[in-house]
Amino acid sequence: MHFFYSSVVQHNEIVLGEAESNHASKVLRLNQGSLVQVVDGSGTLYRGEILVVHPRKCRIKILNAIHGYGKLPYNLHVAIAPTKSMDRFEWFLEKATEIGIHEITPLLCDHSERKVVKPDRMEKILVAAMKQSGKAYLPKIHPLTPFDAFIRNAGADQPFIAHCYPGEKPHINTVLTPKGSCLILIGPEGDFSQEEVKTAKSQGFREISLGESRLRTETAGIVACMVVHLLHV
Repeated sequence: MHFFYSSVVQHNEIVLGEAESNHASKVLRLNQGSLVQVVDGSGTLYRGEILVVHPRKCRIKILNAIHGYGKLPYNLHVAIAPTKSMDRFEWFLEKATEIGIHEITPLLCDHSERKVVKPDRMEKILVAAMKQSGKAYLPKIHPLTPFDAFIRNAGADQPFIAHCYPGEKPHINTVLTPKGSCLILIGPEGDFSQEEVKTAKSQGFREISLGESRLRTETAGIVACMVVHLLHV
């Protein structure tokens, strides 16, 4: 059964946006009466029947709804510096969504090589990954935010910062408590500056390790997502 995304629910009907309607009508060539699944990005999975096929506005009759579909027993927010190659950062967005993540904040750091991102493009990546992986929750993508501004307003039960400087840093899987809210900072390819690490520590962030290997930024982000996910399997 084909999978679509729409947050527009009117009475007992769902209205697909133009991109999804075009895909349903012209690419998949679905017809009136075709059965489909639709997620709203907020945790509800709908099963429905197409009432009207139109390349700009398909209408779907809701047959049943499952609320809290695939809800995770934790809350994960990853704040990560976008990579110089946008393809690599988009790969992170895609895979993090497939694994399970709630919020993503692109960080502008002292050593950042990329200082511009396209919110619309990132949103499309997240929507496609949500549908591909059969999830009903769409991660929230925040605007590109300077490190200092983010760090002073961040809130989480368990705030961590991963970096490559020497020192005593426990592996994240030894200090993470299940079923809480977790915020993990991942730096740019040149790592966080020492001043940024100092600032994070002063704001209550705990230094952690993601393993012995020196990881690329996007790989570190995925490792963080997987460690949190596996702790709850």
